[in-house]
Amino acid sequence: MGAWRDLWTLTPDVDYLNHGSFGACPRHVLEHQAALVARLEREPVDFLNRDLPGLLAEARATVGAFVGADPDDLAFVPNATTAVNAVLRSLTLAPGDELLTTSHVYAACRKTLRFVASRTGARVVVAAVPFPLSGPDEVAEPVLAAVTPKTRLALLDHVASPTALVFPLRRLVAELAERGVDALVDGAHAIGMVPLDLREIGAAYYTANAHKWLCAPKGAAVLHVRRDRQRQVHPMTVSHGYDPDGGGADFRAEFDWTGTCDPSGFLSVPESIRFLGGLLPGGWPELMARNHALALEARQLLCEALGVAAPCPAEMLGSMASVPLPAGEPGSAVERLDHEALIGWFRERGVETWLYTWEGTKLIRASAQLYNTREQFQRLASLLGEAMRG
Repeated sequence: MGAWRDLWTLTPDVDYLNHGSFGACPRHVLEHQAALVARLEREPVDFLNRDLPGLLAEARATVGAFVGADPDDLAFVPNATTAVNAVLRSLTLAPGDELLTTSHVYAACRKTLRFVASRTGARVVVAAVPFPLSGPDEVAEPVLAAVTPKTRLALLDHVASPTALVFPLRRLVAELAERGVDALVDGAHAIGMVPLDLREIGAAYYTANAHKWLCAPKGAAVLHVRRDRQRQVHPMTVSHGYDPDGGGADFRAEFDWTGTCDPSGFLSVPESIRFLGGLLPGGWPELMARNHALALEARQLLCEALGVAAPCPAEMLGSMASVPLPAGEPGSAVERLDHEALIGWFRERGVETWLYTWEGTKLIRASAQLYNTREQFQRLASLLGEAMRG
């Protein structure tokens, strides 16, 4: 397994078990990006004015094939939060309209909902989804029960950041549509973690980070907008791609050019797909299955160290797993430190992990990528046991 780690530039003196936060880009893909930047700087006008439209189209075609989408319905954005902002802030809302989400929503997206609601008179409705839970019904039922005639949009996670749950997305999108409610899916973790077919899912809006489980460079994400919703969606920055005389209908043109930027991250996504997909004989399906199996092993080790049961079924996980922490012994690190300080406690001991206080409970989340090993998660479990003791 050490050979896999050598493909990344990660520091060798840290067990990096937090791929889920920002991803990690392999050395080969970074070199590919550097070559693109060098090409750009040799003749910026050629690259940005003449070559970029075709390069973006080629990149979209590769991504579209990977996620089951028409390339013309995809736009590159810096991150999923930017995409969520673009969609929410493009909506025409009236006082009393409701924006539905769940208690598992990513904090930045929750703040975006509140920002938009405060300026339109809309109301944010939060469906309480439990964790631990016994199955997908405990996700779907609270969401659907919270729908009212005033619900304009539901912002849903595909893979929830704090709890790592894979939501029953196809069911939710379909049953919301039956009730006349569009879904905006925050799939920040999904692409490269779970099989993805955006045509089959059918959501009005879907966004995913490529820098996480696709291991693309930072600042690379995609936004998919269903064809019948594209006219109303605009990027956060209006620039040359906007045609005021055409009603702002050119979705791709608007997102392709929002001002001068470094597009090398976007253009490196196809190389990430190719490179990661070629590391194992079974390609991406084998890579996803391998990471899923390792995440389950990691969860088992953590649960054994804590003396707790698994908080959700294995089939509701991808390449991450979260476990609620019970109360630590008096004076223990878990008892006396908040989640940020506890992250520092682990980092001082050579382990980069993720902890968060969700609904009043500390969660520890383990992320499994190809460069990780069972032995690393055993060290995490051992340290966790130490952190629980006074």
